[in-house]
Formats: sequence, C-alpha cells, structure tokens
Amino acid sequence: MSRPIILGIVGDSAAGKTTLTRGIAQVLGEENVTTICTDDYHKYDRTQRAQIGITALHPDCNHLDIMQQHLSLLRSGQPILKPNYSHKTGTFEAPTYIKPSKFVIVEGLLGYSTRVARDAYDVKVYLAPPETLRAQWKVKRDTQKRGYTEEQVLEELQKREPDSEAYIRPQRSWSDLVVSFCPSTTDSNGQLDVKLVLRPTIPHPELTRVVGEDSPTQSAIRLGLDRDMGKPVDVLEIDGHATKDQVVHLERFICDELPALSNVCNPTSDTELGKVSGTTGEMIQSYPLAMTQLLIVYHMLKATKAI
Repeated sequence: MSRPIILGIVGDSAAGKTTLTRGIAQVLGEENVTTICTDDYHKYDRTQRAQIGITALHPDCNHLDIMQQHLSLLRSGQPILKPNYSHKTGTFEAPTYIKPSKFVIVEGLLGYSTRVARDAYDVKVYLAPPETLRAQWKVKRDTQKRGYTEEQVLEELQKREPDSEAYIRPQRSWSDLVVSFCPSTTDSNGQLDVKLVLRPTIPHPELTRVVGEDSPTQSAIRLGLDRDMGKPVDVLEIDGHATKDQVVHLERFICDELPALSNVCNPTSDTELGKVSGTTGEMIQSYPLAMTQLLIVYHMLKATKAI
C-alpha cells in the first residue's frame, strides 16, 4: 500500500467513540492499527481552561492547525510527534513519536472541523446517541475513571452545551455514516438499538439484497429511506433484541461482498466485535454494535482496494 487508510470517528464527549474503536482495531489486528485522539491537541490544560472560561469543545481551545497538519502527514505515510493530553490528570504529558500503521483510527471531538482535516479521511463516522443517554455514559465514565463527582459532571455538561450545539453536532453533516445507539423500544434485556444513517458519499453494500420488506429478519433488522439534515439517505436499523440467527445473513452478505473479511465471519474466529461492558462489568454481546463495527471495517478494507 502507498499510504494508510484513515478512519475518523467524531462525536461529543462520552458518545461511545472508544467502545466503537476497540472492536474495529481488534478485528483489523492491533499490530495493523494506529489510534490517534484529537483531544491531545488541546491548547490549555484543565486548570487553564477554568481560568480562561473556555471549554475543550471550542475550536479556539485546540491546535486545529497542528492537528490537520499531522493528519495530512499521516495520510502520506509520514510520522508525527503527537502531543499527549491526560484526561485523568487534566495535564499534558511528553509527546509521542507515531509512525502510521496500515490503518489509522482518529477519534475525538473536532476531527471534521476543518476542510484539510476532512480531506485526510477515507471513511468518516459520526456518533449521535440521544443526549440523555450520552449524559448517563458521561457521568458513569467521568466519576469512575476521571475523578469527578456526579454534580461536577452534570454542571460541566450544562456549561458545554452551547459549544456542543455550535461546534460538535454540525460535524454530523460531513460524515459518511451516522451511528445512533439508543434505548430499545422492546424487551432487549438492556441492549441498545442502533440506527445507521448511510450517506451516498461512499459506496455501501447493496443491503436491499438481504434486508428488505420481505426479509425474514424484518422484526429485528430493517432498511428504509429517510432524510438526514435535509438530504436523502438510507437508514439501517438493528434492534437490541436481534439474535445471532437474525444477524447471520446480514453478516455473511457483508463478508461475501469482500473476501478480505472472511476471517472475521469465520464461525471459529474469536473477535471483539460487539463486545461491551455490562452494568456489573461483565462483557456482553451486542449484535447491533457488532454489525456497526463490521460495516465500518468493510468500508476500511474496501478503501484499501480503491488505492
């Protein structure tokens, strides 16, 4: 390959970027994947942001010029000296020398905020869970892993809302896939449904051949037409109660479309697709998550053929 394939995963804080990335990297082979977080390009540490009165979501709080320069370098296969921001301490650490692998996954808040940055990606994903669900995820993560109290997290969410509205959510318009996990409307034992907006900006698999009105899996998997931000799109919905038997046809169809995925769909393969931590810390299987990750991996491998 002449250059790496770059996947962008953008979404607000605690939208599920890391969970989505984990399974994708494992399937592609962690030795083949370099993961970058654009939050490392913050200008100010946590104390400075509080003193200035600016949130980490504001473009002026980030070195977007350096970020886009580094993305361009990575796309051309060149190394970068990446800054490091510690979410645990709220301070900066020593930079890291990064050489791009076969695949580069770039996740963060403002990854699509400039045209130069957007041009670096082969596949662009935007995560858009309902705000109530994202707030629950953020409270859980920040209290357990980042040393905040629940009151502090809720106060920060309120403070960040204007910047979320102004700078984070508009990036949805630049994505190829919009991923929205949401609470199930049926009895799914706590599993989440997923709604995937498939924009015609990249060629998606011909899903009508396996998912349609006459499909035997209609009760759990549906494909339809809709509009997103005023533009026509395909929408794939997978319910949280979907079973292995119901998703297997969709899984096989995607894998048959691209032989490079044969190892993923091998019944004996032990991948992390769809693995998510349950409420008590145990790992549970989510087929909506697994199919989302598989579709993204499909597009990444498809991009390798294109170049």
